[in-house]
Amino acid sequence: MTTPPKAKKFRIRRPGSDAPREASPETQPNAQGAPQPPRAQAQTLRPAGQQPQRPATPQGQRPPQGGQPQPRQPRQLNAMEEAALSPQEDGFGGAPFPGSAAADRGGQAAPTPSRREPPEVEIGRIKQEGLTGRQLRMARRVAQKHGLPATSDYDAVRLLRKAGIDPFQTANMLQLVSSEEGGAKPQPPEGGARVQLPQTIQPQQQQLPSTQVMDAADRAKSIQEMQNQIVRRRRKKLLLLATRLAALVLLPTLIAGWYFYVVATPMYATKSEFVIQKAESGGTAMSSLFAGSGLATSQDSITVQSYLSSRDAMLRLDEELGFKAHFSNPEIDPIQRLDADASNEEAYKTYTRNVKIGFDPTEGIVKMEVIAADPAFSRQMSEALIRYAEQRVDNLTSRLRDDQMAGARESYEEAEQAMLDAQAEVLRLQESMGIFDATSDATSIMGQVNTFETQLQQKRLQLQQLLDNPRPNQARVEGVRGDIARLEQLVADLRARLTEDGQQGGDSLASVSGQLTIAQTNLQTRTALMQQALQQLETARIEANKQTRYLEMGVHPVAPDRATYPRAFENTLLAFLVFAGIYLMISITAAILREQVTS
Repeated sequence: MTTPPKAKKFRIRRPGSDAPREASPETQPNAQGAPQPPRAQAQTLRPAGQQPQRPATPQGQRPPQGGQPQPRQPRQLNAMEEAALSPQEDGFGGAPFPGSAAADRGGQAAPTPSRREPPEVEIGRIKQEGLTGRQLRMARRVAQKHGLPATSDYDAVRLLRKAGIDPFQTANMLQLVSSEEGGAKPQPPEGGARVQLPQTIQPQQQQLPSTQVMDAADRAKSIQEMQNQIVRRRRKKLLLLATRLAALVLLPTLIAGWYFYVVATPMYATKSEFVIQKAESGGTAMSSLFAGSGLATSQDSITVQSYLSSRDAMLRLDEELGFKAHFSNPEIDPIQRLDADASNEEAYKTYTRNVKIGFDPTEGIVKMEVIAADPAFSRQMSEALIRYAEQRVDNLTSRLRDDQMAGARESYEEAEQAMLDAQAEVLRLQESMGIFDATSDATSIMGQVNTFETQLQQKRLQLQQLLDNPRPNQARVEGVRGDIARLEQLVADLRARLTEDGQQGGDSLASVSGQLTIAQTNLQTRTALMQQALQQLETARIEANKQTRYLEMGVHPVAPDRATYPRAFENTLLAFLVFAGIYLMISITAAILREQVTS
């Protein structure tokens, strides 16, 4: 519900307000009760600053109390009230007001009474117009605004019309929501002007519910007819649903079951399981920790799975056993049969459908299932694929082993050459210095020095003994002293040979010993490196010659004696579920689209 705003003072200029408008044709009584002649010319709206002219006749009259009419003193009116009290065009020209008694009589204006009618008659005529409650409340507010003593809503309409005021002028001036909730929409005048007046309810329209009541027999008959219609609709919908299910679900399922039970060629599946083992016994602590688990060979197992599912294995199997020729046999049904001139891509599709490889990462077991039309051929294919897988997994480390062998051989050759060079350097030093072993020569010289020093000590003791004699033999004393000098000189020469260069340009024994020691140490190092390289070469040769990866069979391939495929019942049930799911999805999609289109 929209509430009109409460405006104190406002002025609205209507379109065409500058043109003169005709006054209302109704006669207005004066203070003495005599009818006033209609105005011949409409007043023109003036700007807000211009002083409006007062009307010559007072606008409202209070009924006399003692039978004598008492004239009421007019109050001062503002510009808004004067504009509202001025005669205005109601939008219908000479046509009667919609919903009034004149309009009900076919558009003829009500005859002007020759005498003044009592208020009860006028109020009764206003009640017959069928005004809405909203219009009556609006008239009551307008009457209170203009100070008219209205005793009821209909009396307010009567007083306002007598005063020349449109009871519904406030709604027209503010251009509020149109009152079309329950009234009939009036027809616009011939001039095409828009109607701005409130609507009224036609009194001839019946606003009460019907009094016709059905008896028990008619009601039972009507209920029976509705139930029959519901039953017929349900039967029709069930029949349509059964038809759609039969056409889209049951018929394809029957065709699939007929193929699996009658047409499909029996296929034999050979199953086998194997695990990949390593031949290395050594390794780091971390590698030995996972040596017994599936993580140690998971990479090799995944590689084997990829190889057995590749085109390379299919081409090798076709070269050895004739894979294409077997599946091109005319005895195989057309759906599973391979064309005689089929390409490698078509043959690979058949290969992937009939050779299934699986890998269990928790246990490291590779599971293989080979399907063929003949059980013996299925077993041959399984054994051939296992042999291919073992060769491939063993060849995965062949390049690594060859590289290790080549590196070990090259290291040994380098170590051997370095050892020979060190031996040649030792021999050159021995030949150039004339010393075979500096250590032996130094030991011999030190032995001579020790002997001569012992003799020197004895001679010194002997000299001291002779000098202790008061009258020593001078000849013996001089002889002993000469021996002491000679021994001292000999010891000094021997020591000089150990640390000092000779007079002929020869190196000292210490220098020769140092050079020989360095050369011999280098020789010993090169000899040890050569021995280690020789050991690595032998290890690499052993690793290169042995098999590092091999397949340990958990389940050997055995030819089956009964057909494994097709599984007629399971496949038929699966086909039914697939077709039912497709039908359900199509039905839901169609229902959603239908609802969206209709909405």
